[in-house]
Amino acid sequence: MTVSVPVEASSGAQFPSDAEIRRILAERIDQQRQSLGIVVGTFGAAGRRVIAHGQFGAFHARPVDGDTVFEIGSITKVFTTLLLADMAGRGEVRLDDPVAGQLPAGVTVPERGGRQITLVDLATHMSGLPRLPDNFDPADPENPYADYTVEQLYAFLSGYDLPRDIGSQFEYSNLAMGLLGHALALRASTDYGSLLRERILAPLGMSSTADAVHGDMKNRLANGHDDTLAPVSCWDLPTLAGAGALLSTANDLLNFLEMLLGARPSPLSAALATTLATRRPTGHGNDETGLGWVISGSGDDQMVWHNGGTGGFRSFLGFLPAKGMGIVALSNTSTEVGVDDIGAHLLDPGNPLAQPPKMRVAVTVDPAIYDGYVGEYPLAPDFVLTVTREDDGLFVQATGQGKAEVYPESEVHFFYKIVDAQITFEAGADGRAKGLTLHQNGRDMPAPRA
Repeated sequence: MTVSVPVEASSGAQFPSDAEIRRILAERIDQQRQSLGIVVGTFGAAGRRVIAHGQFGAFHARPVDGDTVFEIGSITKVFTTLLLADMAGRGEVRLDDPVAGQLPAGVTVPERGGRQITLVDLATHMSGLPRLPDNFDPADPENPYADYTVEQLYAFLSGYDLPRDIGSQFEYSNLAMGLLGHALALRASTDYGSLLRERILAPLGMSSTADAVHGDMKNRLANGHDDTLAPVSCWDLPTLAGAGALLSTANDLLNFLEMLLGARPSPLSAALATTLATRRPTGHGNDETGLGWVISGSGDDQMVWHNGGTGGFRSFLGFLPAKGMGIVALSNTSTEVGVDDIGAHLLDPGNPLAQPPKMRVAVTVDPAIYDGYVGEYPLAPDFVLTVTREDDGLFVQATGQGKAEVYPESEVHFFYKIVDAQITFEAGADGRAKGLTLHQNGRDMPAPRA
């Protein structure tokens, strides 16, 4: 598949005016209160443009712009898979190499049916590994990856039994992509950040992109905020960096988009073609996964994209290969709506802008009632919601995911703030829950108490 489509072949497609884009950003920030600052960068037949609205933070009135630094979360994954394709093109690895061969002797990687997990299995989320390892237990939920060690990663791999055949099913996995970045860095005898800088960032002139803040990036780093617009700390991902460690700017990511659309000469063009030609079904409609990328639609309207989210930031990067159009959208607030819809809408007006979820208000209840809810509630044999009480808070942790607090709307109805989901407990006369129902994505999913 050829993806280096010159911008001149864009069939007249163009983005809305700067004024219209700014109106959308102002509505999202000033009216819907879903961010403090958003920067949008577009690239197409008219060249590159940056449109911004808002400020660095709740207590920092400096306006955001094309050089403002944001965490880009899982957009990091497409850089990790581009590294894989580049190293494969150089003959340093093969896509179908077992990942075990890149790890130290003594580290056991799970196998199934005589099949080993390969690098391409990790890059397409087809490895059978879960979203997160089951020994992922952050000391600080506001910086959840910071204390996860290489030793813990190896211990998990050595003791994990795959629940299904490798390559049989797509399951989005931060663990798998973090492991891929770790393995590639070991193969190159360096660290992830240095490898990325040498192979991708430096050739593309992306000097404000890195896996940790350095130099004057600190002075240009926007404050992150949660969905209540309260400031939160940045994330550190020392072990699983390949899954989501990068920070960047709209201007740097426009350099990347120019390469993706064939408008910036680069030795990475062949590697990019590999990331898009290697495809697997995701099981979500007609979407496919490339190496890292999500590929939606077909023909002239086919969109290649990825999004990202951390505790205080949301991001979107997408392009239409056939039309020579690309966009990046960066927000310094982590909300359910985020900026995915803005990016998709500006690429194709047929994609509607999202409406923020209903604002829910927590009420005061006696925390003693939480004791009757503590326990395990299996939604499926291998997917359990574990409910715990910590001081005056109630927390829920799904298998393979981080722990999140839920907030009371009544004594039995609770809601998440980090996602648009709610939980209702079925409490008996003694106050002990017999089960719960998870309400998410228009579905009501009951789970009895184990």
